[in-house]
Amino acid sequence: MAKREVPEINSSSMADIAFMLLIFFLVATTMDIDTGLARMLPPPAPPDIDNKAPLVQEKNIFVVLINKNDQLLVEGRPIELDFLKDQCKEFLQKTDQPNFPDSETKEISLIGRFPVSKGVVSLQNDRGTTYGRYIEVQNALVAAYNEVRDELSMEKFGRKFDELSEESQKAIKEAIPQRISEAEPKRIGGK
Repeated sequence: MAKREVPEINSSSMADIAFMLLIFFLVATTMDIDTGLARMLPPPAPPDIDNKAPLVQEKNIFVVLINKNDQLLVEGRPIELDFLKDQCKEFLQKTDQPNFPDSETKEISLIGRFPVSKGVVSLQNDRGTTYGRYIEVQNALVAAYNEVRDELSMEKFGRKFDELSEESQKAIKEAIPQRISEAEPKRIGGK
């Protein structure tokens, strides 16, 4: 019996097909752009101004600590992450009570006279804190500011903060300034 020859496959167009697939995937693929936390740094102080940090009264500081085990300590008491946003909102809104931050009444365009809180949220974490937990706490604090701004926007303009004009948003930001102080990570409670 004679051996039958296997017909050869024509591969002359394979390079063209591979090139077309490569072009297709390069054009159709989207690249994720890394984004960081949206924080605006204060402008540099003029050289003729004393660069000492201003003294802030203790009652004007909302202290949030994260330890190496990702546990939260807020104002000296352990707390679950689910309650952080509500406690931060309470701190930001209650400016007329003795144990809450001081306020300064300012004239704000489009709003009028408004008590602006002098409160500062101080976020401190241990070097052993996981990045995921740090971001969760950051998100809860920013969400508290966003909700307080939304509530004031609804009260003053009848719309949520994101739906306001640029001028109205500027007025709300002036009434509720986002003050989150992030301290350098420390080695707290362990090796």
